[in-house]
Amino acid sequence: MLKVSNITKHFGNELILDSVSFVLNAGERVGLIGPNGCGKTTLLRIIMGQLVPDTGGIQIVPSHARLGFLEQGFAQHGAETVAQFLQVGEETLAEVEERVATLAVELSRQEPQAHLLEAYSEALTRLESLATTQPAVHEAESVLAGLGLAHVDFETPLAILSGGQKTRLGLAGLLLHRPDVVLLDEPTNHLDIEALEWLEAWLRCYSGAALIVSHDRAFLDNTVTSILDLDPETHTLTGYVGNYSAYIETWERQREKQLSQWRDEQDEIRRIQADIHRTAMHAMSVELTTKPHDYTIRRYAKKVAKKAKSRERKLERYMESDERAEKPKLSWRMKLEFADFSESGREVLILENLAAGYDGAALFQGVDAILGAGERVALIGPNGTGKTTLLKVIMGRLAPLTGRVRLGTNVRLGYYAQEQELLDPTSTPFEVIRAVAELSDTEVRSFLHYYLFSGDDVFTPVGALSYGERARLTLARMAATGCNFLLLDEPVNHLDIPSRTQFERAMTSFEGTVLAVVHDRYFINAFATGIWALQSGGLRRFVDLEDLSRANHNAS
Repeated sequence: MLKVSNITKHFGNELILDSVSFVLNAGERVGLIGPNGCGKTTLLRIIMGQLVPDTGGIQIVPSHARLGFLEQGFAQHGAETVAQFLQVGEETLAEVEERVATLAVELSRQEPQAHLLEAYSEALTRLESLATTQPAVHEAESVLAGLGLAHVDFETPLAILSGGQKTRLGLAGLLLHRPDVVLLDEPTNHLDIEALEWLEAWLRCYSGAALIVSHDRAFLDNTVTSILDLDPETHTLTGYVGNYSAYIETWERQREKQLSQWRDEQDEIRRIQADIHRTAMHAMSVELTTKPHDYTIRRYAKKVAKKAKSRERKLERYMESDERAEKPKLSWRMKLEFADFSESGREVLILENLAAGYDGAALFQGVDAILGAGERVALIGPNGTGKTTLLKVIMGRLAPLTGRVRLGTNVRLGYYAQEQELLDPTSTPFEVIRAVAELSDTEVRSFLHYYLFSGDDVFTPVGALSYGERARLTLARMAATGCNFLLLDEPVNHLDIPSRTQFERAMTSFEGTVLAVVHDRYFINAFATGIWALQSGGLRRFVDLEDLSRANHNAS
């Protein structure tokens, strides 16, 4: 259905895509992965015709196939209400059906006239179009409910929706109009686990073709049938059969094979170099220790030395050629290391009969829980159940309606805000770290380099940084302060897969205590020692996601 042929794209002198080609057939669900900034969104925009490639082309087969594109940023398209944005309306469909019926009656009563035939044809075409593209009210309600928007009325103005709600509404609009090919750019942002599972089920039943950019590895595992890996170094695309886990297994196996070949070759090169050196030294020794009239021996020594020199030149030519096994490059990974910190007491957080909400209305109540030292707990629940509210209450930024929060002895708290509002937009990464750590200028720059801020990047205003860059800066500041209890509100939302993997390793090796609001199930399985679930106005504790799933299944 979609054929991408030899797409090359530059921005100025910077190469973004180099001869990128692939084919996407009906029924295929393909994951497009790669670090932030490598060109994934650029490729999607080229496919949609929003950008023009330097070379190459896009072919849609059949030509009338419809493309749907979910961009990262929500565009209102002039709509004022939810109904207008979704183009929902059984009434419009009924009106067109009535007009077709009326014109058919008129044509049957009189001699067909040109204007009546033309009007009937237009009405019929309009009816066919609406029947295949316009969602019915019940369809829209079902999709909105699946994406956690059941409480949003059709007449709700778009202007009052939150950023997360707008993102989910954009996804709902795309799904409702059933395009033949869907391009999804980060569709899992702002989706809770229930909405993620609903979207996964929808994609598995989708008969069209889907190209999905996502850093949610569990989502990719549960939806895609193959992976396209966009390399930030070569700017080329490599295809792998299977889901994300299958891709990782294949990629690591290939890399290990390449590394083994390179090591074997290095051993052989060192052996040859040592042999050449030994031969040359022996020939020189013979030549220096023999008498001038020992012509035969000296001639043989010179011949051996000449042969050693020839072997040396041959080895040099080989090392400069493309025949050599290339050493695998280390992928661009975020290095996250936490500073030393003092140990806390055995009980880090105690919640006693806690209720919290806004304007006197409780989002949750009767919460009693204890978080022990060293625990890493994932705080989950549908959107709107109060996860961020609970973190704000623990931080002391919001007063509880009833009950209280107690922190254990010697607890040093660090907070990662979901919207990154704790960063001063006028400050720079250099100033942010300098304000919380006693480091020299050189040490600050070296520290920030671990978080992928190099050169003059450290002096870029926070307001000009991307979401991913701000996420890295927030993590860097927390690492610099030596916290022993971390409250993390969606910490991996704006991190690419390599950075999420490194963050998991840091969290696993972090000796302090963590309470994290997170929907990335892959991350939860790798990092969490337990689950806190906000459900039905209360808090329940589970061992892991499987334990939670069994409990929900039994309850239903």
